[in-house]
Amino acid sequence: MARPAGSPGGSPGAVLAGARVLLGVSGGIAAYKAAELARELQRAGAEVQPLLTAAGEQMVSRATFAALTGRQVPASVWDDPAAVEHVALARWGQVLVVAPATAHTLARLAAGLADDLLTNVALAFPGPVVVAPAMHTEMWEHPATRANLGLLERRGVRVVPPASGPLTSGDVGPGRLAELDDLVAGVVAALEPVRGAPGDRPGPGLAGARVLVSLGGTREPLDPVRYLGNRSSGRMGAAIVAEALRRGAEVTAVAAATTVDPPAGAHLVRVETAQQLYDAVLATADAQDVVIMAAAVADFRPKRVAEGKLKKDQGVPEVVLEPTPDTLAELGRRRRPDQVLVGFAAETGDHLAGARKKLESKHLDLVVLNHVEGAHSAFGADDADAYLVDADTIEELPRTSKAAIATHLLDRVETLHAARR
Repeated sequence: MARPAGSPGGSPGAVLAGARVLLGVSGGIAAYKAAELARELQRAGAEVQPLLTAAGEQMVSRATFAALTGRQVPASVWDDPAAVEHVALARWGQVLVVAPATAHTLARLAAGLADDLLTNVALAFPGPVVVAPAMHTEMWEHPATRANLGLLERRGVRVVPPASGPLTSGDVGPGRLAELDDLVAGVVAALEPVRGAPGDRPGPGLAGARVLVSLGGTREPLDPVRYLGNRSSGRMGAAIVAEALRRGAEVTAVAAATTVDPPAGAHLVRVETAQQLYDAVLATADAQDVVIMAAAVADFRPKRVAEGKLKKDQGVPEVVLEPTPDTLAELGRRRRPDQVLVGFAAETGDHLAGARKKLESKHLDLVVLNHVEGAHSAFGADDADAYLVDADTIEELPRTSKAAIATHLLDRVETLHAARR
C-alpha cells in the first residue's frame, strides 16, 4: 500500500500536536464512535491511521475513515505482502489505540494472536497501547474478559474503562464505550512518557527519575524444603513497575517470590528472604529519587533453620521465631529530604488506624492500604480495594484494577517528586 504523506497534525499548542496514532476499530456497535474519535484526535493535533478488523468494517466502512483522516485504510496483510505493511505501520505509529475493543479483540490481543492486520500490527508495535473496551454488561463482567484485561494491564497496556449507560437492545449498565474526552485523555496520558506532558515537554514527570520498587512475598526457610511465606503475588508491584516505566523512570525492581514476571525494561534484582530484600534495597536506596515498598515482607523468621528435611515421624518440631530486619523503618531513618518514600499496608480490623500508624512511625510520604479480609482481599487478584493515605488525606479507590491503582499512586508520586526537585 502506498503511504500517504499525511498533513502535520494541528497547531504546535495542541495537546497531541504531531502525534502519530494507530486507531484500531473492532466490530462493536460503538464502532461509529471511532469515527468521531478520529476527528477528535485530529482536532487535538494528531495524525490518525485507521486499522479496521473485518467485523469493524461491517459497522463502519474503510471509505468513511479514509475520508475522515485523509489516509488510505489497508484491508489486510495481503494487500501488498512485499511491503510488510504491519511492520511499517508499527514503526510509523507512536501509540496504538483500540476503540472500541470488543471482548473478542481483547482475547486475541491477550493471547498474542496475529490473524488479521490489527493484531499483526499490535504484535510488531513497541510503543504504548491503549484499549477502550465496549460490550454488553454480561460480557464485560465475564471472568474470561476480566482475566484478559488483567493480563494486558500487566503487560503495560493502558485501559480506558467503559462507562455505564444505555446499551443495545434497550439494556442499561456498564460496558458502554468511554466518552470521547476520556478516550483522548487516555491517549495523551499514554504518550506522555514518549513525548512529555503538555507544557512540560520534552519529558514527563518521572523522566530520568530513579525509582526503586519492591514486590512479591518473602520466604523464610524452616528447612531445605519448607518455608514461612505469605499470599502476595507481586501483581501490584509489577503494575507499579510498568507504570513507572511508561512515565520515563529508570526503574530498579527488587522482586521476592511472585506469580508474575516484572515488566521488561526494569533492572531486576531477585531475592527470597527478608534479609536478602533488606540488603538489596539498602544497597541502592540512597541513589534513588523514589522508593516504593510494595513487597509483602515477613515480620518473623525461624530462629533456627534445620539442616535436613524435618520428618513427620520425628514429631512436631518446636519453631521459635525472631523478627526480621525492618527495611521500611530503615529507609525512613536514612531518607534524603528530597526523596519520596511510599509504603504498603495489608491490614485487617481497624485498617485505617494501622495505615496511619505506619505512615507516622516509619516517616513515609504515603501509604497504600489494602484491606485483606474476606471478599476484600487483594492477594492474587487482578483488582483490589485500596486507600491512599498521607498526613492530611485519605483517598479511597473502590474495587478497581491494580493497574488503575498504580496510575493513581504514580500521579501522587509525580507531584511529590516535582515539589522536591
